[in-house]
Amino acid sequence: MEAGLLSDEEDTDVSDSEVEYYEEESYQALKTGNHRIRNPDGTFRCPFCTGKKKQDYQFKDLLQHATGIGASSSRKGSQKAHHRAFARFLQLDLAPSLSLSLPPAPKATFAAAASGDPSPIQSPPPSSSSYSASNPPREDELFVWPWMAVLVNAPPVAADGDGLKEKLSDFNPVDTVHLHEEVDLNGKSTCATVIVKFLKNWGGFKNAMDFENHFRASHRGKKEWIERQGDVSGVLFGWIASADDYNARGALGRYLKKHGDLKTIMQVIKEESKETGKIVAILANQIDIKNQYLHDLEVRYNTTSHSLSRVMEEKDQLHQAYNDEMRNLQRNARETTRKIFDENEKLRMELDLKRKEIDLRCKELDKLEAQNEGDKKKLDDEKQKVELATIVQKEAEEEVLKLVEDQKREKEAALARILQLEKELDQKQQLELEIETLNWNLRVMKHLEGQNDADIQEMEQKLEREREQLEFLNSALISKERQSNDELQETRKELIKGLEDLLSGRTLIGIRRMGELDEKAFQNACRKKYKAEEADIKAAELCSSWQEELKKPAWHPFKIVTIDGKDQEVIDDDDTNLKKLWIELGDDVCNAVKTSLVELNDYNPSGRYVIPELWNFKERRKATMKEVIVDLLKQWRSQKRKR
Repeated sequence: MEAGLLSDEEDTDVSDSEVEYYEEESYQALKTGNHRIRNPDGTFRCPFCTGKKKQDYQFKDLLQHATGIGASSSRKGSQKAHHRAFARFLQLDLAPSLSLSLPPAPKATFAAAASGDPSPIQSPPPSSSSYSASNPPREDELFVWPWMAVLVNAPPVAADGDGLKEKLSDFNPVDTVHLHEEVDLNGKSTCATVIVKFLKNWGGFKNAMDFENHFRASHRGKKEWIERQGDVSGVLFGWIASADDYNARGALGRYLKKHGDLKTIMQVIKEESKETGKIVAILANQIDIKNQYLHDLEVRYNTTSHSLSRVMEEKDQLHQAYNDEMRNLQRNARETTRKIFDENEKLRMELDLKRKEIDLRCKELDKLEAQNEGDKKKLDDEKQKVELATIVQKEAEEEVLKLVEDQKREKEAALARILQLEKELDQKQQLELEIETLNWNLRVMKHLEGQNDADIQEMEQKLEREREQLEFLNSALISKERQSNDELQETRKELIKGLEDLLSGRTLIGIRRMGELDEKAFQNACRKKYKAEEADIKAAELCSSWQEELKKPAWHPFKIVTIDGKDQEVIDDDDTNLKKLWIELGDDVCNAVKTSLVELNDYNPSGRYVIPELWNFKERRKATMKEVIVDLLKQWRSQKRKR
């Protein structure tokens, strides 16, 4: 359907003189309606640009597209004719049907407006509603250009220019010119005709049409004036100046011919289009010149930039080569200097060696004379030292043998004392048994009262005497046992004091400090909780504070429980301090504190301070005197074999 609009002249092109003819032909073809301009989505398309991708214009964009191509000097004549007709169709036909307030401007005007260029002639405004609806201007209707209106039957007083202009201010007149006419016999002007001038643009045309519509709506237009000719009632009549007024006789016709011309609206549009096209062509030519100038500048810039880049690259290469050469020279200089220093150092060392060899030979020669006497004296001194060392060693061995003999005697005495104490304990137990037997016999005899009283009394006396003897003997044995225990404890204490250094280290029998906390448990717990550099210090602080806590007699975390029918003291796990310690430091630290509490409660419940004790580390118990002496003898024999 749009192909019908495109004629064969697009292939052959048309000259500039034929553009107007083809423009009119295209315009008439567009008015037939055999084309599709509006898309289904409400946008618009150009029927003369079917091969372009963009076919979704808004109305104003499409109008700008048509006017721009119609005014272009670089387009073919056929393209300009089609687009000028299309712009004309959009303004005069399509815009009113879409209720758009767009003036039917020529293509050059919108092209100039789109490019932002000022134009002394504006686009024609839309016709007023009353005029367009009732009597729109015909294409061949002639109007006076520049736009003027005629105001008749104005009283002479009202012909004052400023006063009348203020009354007509709603129509934006530029100026008012009053013409006096002689109508009476005395030559007195009874009424005045006023020429109202408007702007030389489409806004002025709109104001002139509004002026005419105003008077026509009040039935005071040109038609009514002709019908009421000669009525001087003082009613104003007005209309836009047209061909009838221009060709009229009298002052009105003379003034209009002198100051205006008759033109149709299309003639005004074409003149403005030509003028605007010239402006657009001039501006387009200037833009092309500036674009060419910018292109030349860009070429020069690229050439200069390329040359500068090449120069900078050469400079960088030279700088790099210079740096490499300097580095090589410096490296060679350093190597040469190092070699010289190394050779000098080597020569100096050789000279020093030679000097030392010479000095040594000189000293050897000096010492050869006194070597015999010196060696003899040295040998004598060494012999004396060996003899003295032999004597000291012999005395040390005698001291050790004496110490061993003393320990052996003390051991034998201790063993004999232990055996004696065991015998006395057996005797004590036997006496207690005999006493218990006698008491039982006595109770039996009391039950046999009434029999031989004399025999019973004699037997009671005898048993009483034996019981007293046994009690005396028992008291003596108890006293001896206590004395022996005291002596044994004193012996253990002396052994602990004397053997504290000897039994140190990894030995089977050693000295253990009962009630002392195990610091390793605190260290392991603190290493998990604190940093490595703080763990040992924190462990020592906690161990010391809890050791002091153990000494406090007010803290006694024990409870009495019955085990196998016997009351025993055990650790109270519900104690507040122990629970808090377990939560903060864990099981190992809590168990170490419990162990120390039990040891203090067993070995030193009254003082609650740490005491040393002979300990069997293998069986984890208190060591007997026999085990201590046997271990000492083993160590002494081992040391003797080593010597």
